[in-house]
Amino acid sequence: MGTKLVPVMDSVCRECMQVGWGARGGENMTEELGLFEAIYTQRALRYISPAPIPDALVRKVLDAGIRAPNGGNQQRWRFIVIKDPETKRWIQERYRTTDRPAHAPPRNQAETATMARNDAAANYLAEHLHEVPVLILCCLQHDGSPSDIHRGASIYPAVQNMLLAARGLGLASVLTTRPRRGFEREIKEQLGIPENVDTAALLPLGYPVAGKRYGPTNRRPVEEVTFDEKWGRGWEART
Repeated sequence: MGTKLVPVMDSVCRECMQVGWGARGGENMTEELGLFEAIYTQRALRYISPAPIPDALVRKVLDAGIRAPNGGNQQRWRFIVIKDPETKRWIQERYRTTDRPAHAPPRNQAETATMARNDAAANYLAEHLHEVPVLILCCLQHDGSPSDIHRGASIYPAVQNMLLAARGLGLASVLTTRPRRGFEREIKEQLGIPENVDTAALLPLGYPVAGKRYGPTNRRPVEEVTFDEKWGRGWEART
């Protein structure tokens, strides 16, 4: 028996049941989703339906985010929920023209096929981002000091919690950093974000387009990316 994610029956969850939690995403509210099943099948879903989603689901995703670990429990994460059509169109126009980060060339035919699918999905989202019912801009307050990788430790665990919550709710989402890479200054001015706040990720959120669903992820084996005591020395589990 694996560890289970058991829905907590608070008022928000009861509202989720009333509106049909995950009904359009292919998940059954009455079934428990195993923790490791959620981890092993949670992947980027960029094909998102324009159908509206209830605020109860949005709140559940956000509530999962604020349960994440963070530096000193300072809870400096901040989230902006964006539904306004004009604001979404403004973001989409800039998102679409922001270059995607370069990736290493594929090593084999399987990776070539995967990259082609990813490219098609990324292009689809870029063209349809303004149609997604909800965008969540994940931000982090700071003291104004120069940014460093350690700062992300207080926001990206929350983002991953939100993605797993979306998986559990049958909602589609993906972590994208195009606003930060391409037009952070502009979006901060547009949304009134203070200078001492960084944008970390944009999460589009909605029901998956028909025919698109979560499933197993393709990853290199643990042994290919894990070292034993020192860099470069292969590690393997001992029985």
